[in-house]
Amino acid sequence: MIAAGAQYNKPNVKDLERFEGQGIYYAATFMESQLCAGEEIVVVGGGNSAGQAAVFLGENVRKVYMLVRGKELSDTMSRYLVQRIVENPVIELHLQTELVAVAGDSHLEQVTWRDKASGEETAHDIRHVFVMAGASPRTDWLNGCLALDEQGFILTGRDLDPVPDSAPVKWPLSRPPQMLETSLPAVFAVGDIRSGNVKRVASAVGEGSISIHLVHRALSEI
Repeated sequence: MIAAGAQYNKPNVKDLERFEGQGIYYAATFMESQLCAGEEIVVVGGGNSAGQAAVFLGENVRKVYMLVRGKELSDTMSRYLVQRIVENPVIELHLQTELVAVAGDSHLEQVTWRDKASGEETAHDIRHVFVMAGASPRTDWLNGCLALDEQGFILTGRDLDPVPDSAPVKWPLSRPPQMLETSLPAVFAVGDIRSGNVKRVASAVGEGSISIHLVHRALSEI
Protein backbone atom coordinates (compact mmCIF):
# COMPACT_ATOMS: atom_id res chain seq x y z
CA MET A 1 0.00 0.00 0.00
CA ILE A 2 1.41 3.38 -1.03
CA ALA A 3 0.45 6.30 1.20
CA ALA A 4 3.36 8.70 0.75
CA GLY A 5 1.08 11.73 0.42
CA ALA A 6 1.77 15.05 -1.25
CA GLN A 7 3.47 18.26 -0.29
CA TYR A 8 1.85 21.67 -0.54
CA ASN A 9 3.35 24.10 -3.02
CA LYS A 10 4.56 27.07 -0.98
CA PRO A 11 5.76 30.56 -1.83
CA ASN A 12 9.50 31.01 -1.31
CA VAL A 13 9.04 33.33 1.67
CA LYS A 14 11.28 33.51 4.74
CA ASP A 15 9.63 32.45 8.03
CA LEU A 16 6.54 31.08 6.26
CA GLU A 17 6.83 27.72 8.01
CA ARG A 18 7.23 29.43 11.41
CA PHE A 19 3.65 30.69 11.18
CA GLU A 20 2.03 27.50 9.88
CA GLY A 21 -1.04 26.95 12.02
CA GLN A 22 -0.49 30.41 13.51
CA GLY A 23 -1.79 32.48 10.62
CA ILE A 24 -0.60 30.44 7.62
CA TYR A 25 -3.07 27.78 6.46
CA TYR A 26 -3.25 25.29 3.61
CA ALA A 27 -6.95 24.48 3.90
CA ALA A 28 -10.11 26.59 4.07
CA THR A 29 -12.62 24.66 6.15
CA PHE A 30 -15.30 25.82 8.57
CA MET A 31 -12.76 25.72 11.39
CA GLU A 32 -10.35 28.13 9.68
CA SER A 33 -13.23 30.40 8.67
CA GLN A 34 -14.16 30.84 12.33
CA LEU A 35 -10.59 31.79 13.27
CA CYS A 36 -10.60 34.78 10.92
CA ALA A 37 -14.24 35.86 11.13
CA GLY A 38 -14.66 39.60 10.62
CA GLU A 39 -11.00 40.15 9.72
CA GLU A 40 -9.05 40.89 6.55
CA ILE A 41 -7.33 37.86 5.01
CA VAL A 42 -5.11 36.90 2.08
CA VAL A 43 -5.64 34.00 -0.32
CA VAL A 44 -2.61 33.05 -2.40
CA GLY A 45 -3.21 31.16 -5.65
CA GLY A 46 -5.00 31.36 -8.98
CA GLY A 47 -6.51 27.89 -9.41
CA ASN A 48 -9.94 26.51 -8.59
CA SER A 49 -8.97 25.66 -5.00
CA ALA A 50 -7.92 29.26 -4.39
CA GLY A 51 -11.09 30.58 -6.00
CA GLN A 52 -13.31 28.30 -3.95
CA ALA A 53 -11.47 29.31 -0.78
CA ALA A 54 -11.84 33.03 -1.55
CA VAL A 55 -15.58 32.71 -2.18
CA PHE A 56 -16.17 30.53 0.88
CA LEU A 57 -14.10 32.64 3.28
CA GLY A 58 -15.59 35.82 1.82
CA GLU A 59 -18.90 34.93 3.46
CA ASN A 60 -17.40 35.34 6.92
CA VAL A 61 -14.62 37.94 6.69
CA ARG A 62 -14.39 41.69 6.12
CA LYS A 63 -12.01 41.56 3.15
CA VAL A 64 -10.26 38.97 0.98
CA TYR A 65 -7.10 40.00 -0.84
CA MET A 66 -6.51 37.43 -3.56
CA LEU A 67 -2.91 37.32 -4.81
CA VAL A 68 -2.44 35.72 -8.24
CA ARG A 69 0.94 35.47 -9.97
CA GLY A 70 -0.54 35.22 -13.47
CA LYS A 71 -2.00 37.91 -15.69
CA GLU A 72 -5.46 36.35 -16.04
CA LEU A 73 -7.63 34.18 -13.82
CA SER A 74 -9.30 32.58 -16.82
CA ASP A 75 -6.07 30.74 -17.66
CA THR A 76 -6.21 28.63 -14.50
CA MET A 77 -9.73 28.87 -13.07
CA SER A 78 -13.23 27.78 -14.04
CA ARG A 79 -15.34 30.48 -15.67
CA TYR A 80 -18.11 30.38 -13.06
CA LEU A 81 -15.58 30.91 -10.26
CA VAL A 82 -13.96 33.84 -12.06
CA GLN A 83 -17.38 35.47 -12.37
CA ARG A 84 -18.20 34.94 -8.68
CA ILE A 85 -14.87 36.46 -7.65
CA VAL A 86 -15.13 39.48 -9.94
CA GLU A 87 -18.69 40.21 -8.81
CA ASN A 88 -17.98 39.78 -5.08
CA PRO A 89 -17.33 43.19 -3.42
CA VAL A 90 -15.55 41.52 -0.50
CA ILE A 91 -12.82 40.05 -2.76
CA GLU A 92 -10.08 42.36 -3.98
CA LEU A 93 -8.16 40.72 -6.82
CA HIS A 94 -4.46 41.44 -7.35
CA LEU A 95 -3.07 39.94 -10.57
CA GLN A 96 0.66 39.64 -11.20
CA THR A 97 1.19 39.85 -7.46
CA GLU A 98 3.17 37.65 -5.11
CA LEU A 99 3.63 37.28 -1.37
CA VAL A 100 7.19 38.29 -0.43
CA ALA A 101 7.33 38.59 3.38
CA VAL A 102 5.55 37.63 6.60
CA ALA A 103 6.20 38.95 10.10
CA GLY A 104 4.94 38.60 13.63
CA ASP A 105 5.72 37.33 17.10
CA SER A 106 3.99 34.11 18.14
CA HIS A 107 1.29 34.65 15.51
CA LEU A 108 1.32 36.16 12.03
CA GLU A 109 0.78 39.92 12.25
CA GLN A 110 1.87 41.44 8.96
CA VAL A 111 2.32 40.44 5.31
CA THR A 112 3.99 42.14 2.37
CA TRP A 113 3.23 41.57 -1.28
CA ARG A 114 4.83 42.81 -4.48
CA ASP A 115 3.20 43.99 -7.71
CA LYS A 116 5.39 42.27 -10.30
CA ALA A 117 4.45 44.76 -13.02
CA SER A 118 5.49 47.88 -11.09
CA GLY A 119 7.84 46.33 -8.53
CA GLU A 120 6.00 48.13 -5.72
CA GLU A 121 5.87 46.37 -2.34
CA THR A 122 3.16 47.09 0.24
CA ALA A 123 2.84 45.91 3.84
CA HIS A 124 -0.51 45.12 5.47
CA ASP A 125 -1.52 44.27 9.03
CA ILE A 126 -3.11 40.91 8.24
CA ARG A 127 -3.15 37.88 10.55
CA HIS A 128 -4.41 35.13 8.25
CA VAL A 129 -3.01 33.87 4.93
CA PHE A 130 -4.43 30.93 3.01
CA VAL A 131 -1.91 29.36 0.64
CA MET A 132 -3.88 27.52 -2.04
CA ALA A 133 -1.16 26.95 -4.63
CA GLY A 134 -1.79 23.26 -5.17
CA ALA A 135 0.19 20.21 -4.11
CA SER A 136 2.86 17.98 -5.62
CA PRO A 137 2.73 14.20 -5.07
CA ARG A 138 5.72 12.40 -3.61
CA THR A 139 6.03 10.03 -6.56
CA ASP A 140 9.49 10.75 -8.00
CA TRP A 141 10.61 7.35 -6.77
CA LEU A 142 7.78 5.69 -8.73
CA ASN A 143 8.67 6.94 -12.22
CA GLY A 144 8.87 3.93 -14.49
CA CYS A 145 7.03 1.70 -12.00
CA LEU A 146 3.37 2.74 -12.04
CA ALA A 147 0.95 4.65 -14.26
CA LEU A 148 0.76 8.31 -13.20
CA ASP A 149 -1.44 11.18 -14.37
CA GLU A 150 -0.08 14.37 -15.94
CA GLN A 151 0.58 15.92 -12.51
CA GLY A 152 2.40 12.83 -11.25
CA PHE A 153 -0.39 11.42 -9.05
CA ILE A 154 -0.95 7.65 -9.10
CA LEU A 155 -3.78 6.39 -11.30
CA THR A 156 -6.00 3.78 -9.63
CA GLY A 157 -9.18 1.79 -10.19
CA ARG A 158 -11.52 3.02 -12.93
CA ASP A 159 -8.98 5.67 -13.99
CA LEU A 160 -6.90 2.72 -15.25
CA ASP A 161 -9.66 1.32 -17.46
CA PRO A 162 -8.11 0.94 -19.90
CA VAL A 163 -4.57 1.04 -18.58
CA PRO A 164 -2.82 3.89 -20.47
CA ASP A 165 -0.44 2.86 -23.22
CA SER A 166 2.18 4.99 -21.47
CA ALA A 167 1.97 2.89 -18.30
CA PRO A 168 5.36 1.26 -17.58
CA VAL A 169 3.60 -1.89 -16.35
CA LYS A 170 0.91 -3.50 -18.49
CA TRP A 171 -2.05 -4.96 -16.66
CA PRO A 172 -1.54 -8.77 -16.77
CA LEU A 173 -4.85 -10.00 -15.33
CA SER A 174 -8.18 -10.70 -17.00
CA ARG A 175 -10.09 -8.77 -14.32
CA PRO A 176 -10.00 -4.95 -14.25
CA PRO A 177 -8.10 -3.16 -11.47
CA GLN A 178 -9.93 -2.91 -8.17
CA MET A 179 -10.80 0.41 -6.59
CA LEU A 180 -7.56 1.96 -5.25
CA GLU A 181 -5.45 -0.62 -7.11
CA THR A 182 -2.59 0.73 -9.22
CA SER A 183 -1.39 -0.46 -12.64
CA LEU A 184 0.61 -3.11 -10.79
CA PRO A 185 -1.70 -5.83 -9.41
CA ALA A 186 -1.93 -6.07 -5.62
CA VAL A 187 -0.28 -2.67 -5.16
CA PHE A 188 -2.69 -0.03 -3.84
CA ALA A 189 -2.49 3.75 -3.41
CA VAL A 190 -4.45 5.80 -0.87
CA GLY A 191 -4.65 9.39 0.28
CA ASP A 192 -3.20 12.52 -1.28
CA ILE A 193 -0.80 10.61 -3.52
CA ARG A 194 -3.70 9.13 -5.50
CA SER A 195 -5.09 10.81 -8.61
CA GLY A 196 -8.59 12.13 -7.94
CA ASN A 197 -8.28 12.15 -4.16
CA VAL A 198 -10.17 15.01 -2.48
CA LYS A 199 -7.21 16.01 -0.25
CA ARG A 200 -8.97 15.58 3.08
CA VAL A 201 -7.85 13.61 6.15
CA ALA A 202 -11.20 11.83 6.48
CA SER A 203 -11.00 10.69 2.87
CA ALA A 204 -7.46 9.37 3.27
CA VAL A 205 -8.37 7.47 6.43
CA GLY A 206 -11.41 5.95 4.71
CA GLU A 207 -9.35 4.87 1.70
CA GLY A 208 -6.79 3.30 4.01
CA SER A 209 -9.49 1.25 5.73
CA ILE A 210 -11.03 0.14 2.44
CA SER A 211 -7.66 -0.82 1.00
CA ILE A 212 -7.03 -3.36 3.78
CA HIS A 213 -10.05 -5.35 2.60
CA LEU A 214 -8.88 -5.05 -1.00
CA VAL A 215 -5.37 -6.20 -0.10
CA HIS A 216 -6.78 -9.38 1.43
CA ARG A 217 -8.88 -9.95 -1.68
CA ALA A 218 -5.82 -9.52 -3.88
CA LEU A 219 -3.76 -11.89 -1.73
CA SER A 220 -6.43 -14.56 -2.10
CA GLU A 221 -5.76 -14.56 -5.83
CA ILE A 222 -2.11 -15.49 -5.39
